[in-house]
Amino acid sequence: MKTWMFLGVFFLLIIAIGFVFSQVYGDPSILYVAVFLSLVMNIWSYWWSDKIVLSMVHAKQIAREDHPELWNIVENLAITAGLPMPALYIVEDPSPNAFATGRDPEHAAVAVHTGLLEMLDKSELEGVLAHELSHVGNRDILVSTIVVVLAGMVSIMADWFLRSMIFGGRDREGKGGGVFILIGIALS
Repeated sequence: MKTWMFLGVFFLLIIAIGFVFSQVYGDPSILYVAVFLSLVMNIWSYWWSDKIVLSMVHAKQIAREDHPELWNIVENLAITAGLPMPALYIVEDPSPNAFATGRDPEHAAVAVHTGLLEMLDKSELEGVLAHELSHVGNRDILVSTIVVVLAGMVSIMADWFLRSMIFGGRDREGKGGGVFILIGIALS
C-alpha cells in the first residue's frame, strides 16, 4: 500500500508543476503533457527500473553453477530473512560494491561487483549481502527509485521552463507558451 502512496504523490507533484507551467504560459495543453509524462514515468519506474539499472551497469545474471559460494550465501540469508531468493547478478567492476534493486521481494535482484568478491572474506561478504537483502525486505529500493525518477522529472521540467523563458516564454499578445516549451524540450 505504501508503494501506491509514493506513486500517487509523484503523480500529483508532476501534475502540480504542469499546472503552474500552464498557468504561467496560459496554455492548458502543458497540463495535459504533464499528466501524460507523469503517467509514463510512474509506469516506467514501477515496472522497469530494476532492468534499467542492471543494464546500465552491464550486470550478468548468474546461476548456482557459476558462483556456488556467492549463491549459497545469498540463498541462506534470504531463507533466514524469510524472503524469496532474489535474482543474482555479477558486475565486472573492480570497485567494492553491491546493490539491490526491484519493486518488491518477489521481483528483487542483488548485484555484486567483482571487486567486492575479491576484497572481502566470506563473513564480510555475508554482512554486505545481508544489508542489501534488508533493503529488499523493507522495500527501500522501490522508494529510492521513485524518488530518483521524481527528482529527475522535476529537473527536466525545470530545464524546459528555463529554456522556454530564454526563448521568449510568451507570444506577442502575452498568451501561450506551448511553442516555447517545445523549443525548450527540443534543445534539452
